[in-house]
Amino acid sequence: MLTRRVPVHGLAFRGARAFSGEAFPFTQKIQYEGPKSTNPLAFKDFNANEIIMGKSMKDWCRFAVCYWHTFRGGGMDPFSYGCPTLTRPWDDGSQSIENAKRRVDVAFEFFTKLGVEYYCWHDIDIAPEGNSLKEAFENLHIMTDYALEKQKETGVKLLWGTSNLFSNKRYMNGGGTNPDFHAFACAAATVKNSMDCAHKLGGANYVFWGGREGYNSMLNTDIKSEIDHLAALLTMARDYKKQIGADFQLLVEPKPREPTKHQYDYDAQTVMGFLRAYGLYNDFKCNIEPNHTTLAGHDYEHDIIVASKFGMLGSIDCNTGDTLVGWDTDQFLMDEKKATIVMKTIIEQNGLQPGGLMFDCKVRRESTDLEDMFIAHIGSMDCFAKGLRNAARIIEQGTLDKMVKDRYASWNTGLAADVAAFNSTLDQCYDYALANGEPKQISAQQELYEMVFNRGCDDR
Repeated sequence: MLTRRVPVHGLAFRGARAFSGEAFPFTQKIQYEGPKSTNPLAFKDFNANEIIMGKSMKDWCRFAVCYWHTFRGGGMDPFSYGCPTLTRPWDDGSQSIENAKRRVDVAFEFFTKLGVEYYCWHDIDIAPEGNSLKEAFENLHIMTDYALEKQKETGVKLLWGTSNLFSNKRYMNGGGTNPDFHAFACAAATVKNSMDCAHKLGGANYVFWGGREGYNSMLNTDIKSEIDHLAALLTMARDYKKQIGADFQLLVEPKPREPTKHQYDYDAQTVMGFLRAYGLYNDFKCNIEPNHTTLAGHDYEHDIIVASKFGMLGSIDCNTGDTLVGWDTDQFLMDEKKATIVMKTIIEQNGLQPGGLMFDCKVRRESTDLEDMFIAHIGSMDCFAKGLRNAARIIEQGTLDKMVKDRYASWNTGLAADVAAFNSTLDQCYDYALANGEPKQISAQQELYEMVFNRGCDDR
């Protein structure tokens, strides 16, 4: 998720209040034209209703557009010093309800023309924050009432909502981990209000991302207390979900750092350990953002696979980063092989529902045309569609999976099977090791596995 969200102020066209009609008149609904098409405003690989391994492409992918980057981002980065490059003719830069409603109109035009069925928001993305907590809460209800009308008109649904507990100065020391209880209470109240609004919209999930839930110095930090308090917030959220009768899935999104030096939800394994330690393991799953995974020093797909193998993969913020840049760049994935690994994982767990593939991505600061908004999403949707086709081919071929299975075959019988079933002792292993001598050297054949994977990605 974006570390910092800056509305388009100052450089937006001041004629926005007179804006009416289509925001994107250069296109109607994006169509599938097939792999030979050279039309940048058409799908070449994503064919929504095509059946792959028993499900339609759209059901495997469950694509969603994020509200913050797509409709609130101005092309900012850590060096832009408040100077956005992405001017939008519908946005007058104000914090008025009128301007917020105009953005909602434009957003739903974008969703329907792109052909996605889901979207996501933070509370202050979709609603003006106002001058007080009370005003912020009231504005969110006004705006989600309006969004509900649009959902009914278009059939577009809320994949998930969440609370921004990191931008307002009251949260400079954290939300759920703030050393000041007053600030913590504001964060808890904000979560309650956002959960109410997500429930009203029929949201499928509700996400917790700790933008400032961490530390910059251990000298002024009581780590145990902060983690305890974060667990208390999540516990209250779990209980409130039951209280209001919501059926959305609760998710925690890992990130290792930025803006803090260290965040407590460092990676998938850290989050799973945290949830188990506080009795929340059965109440939450992980929302994995691969750009965060690579910031943690892991491969792109690491947290997705780890969370899935333990039954904890709930949803994916399907972006990528640039390993040569030191921050969370939130780019659209265009790497077919990474998409293949992601989609193979999704197939193997029989889908992401009620989660999805959410484009927590932003066009580059230099990509200033309105068409770029569509092109970026189309390109990445096609990339994941290619990944889905490749993943299905690899699974159907069976070679790669059989190679992995055979590599661990020694664990299937005898003492090894007892060890795997937690039904053995160190004494038994001691006797086995002495009786059987040195194990033979067995090649891991990494290069062969890579060759087989590459062959599976080739549709010739």
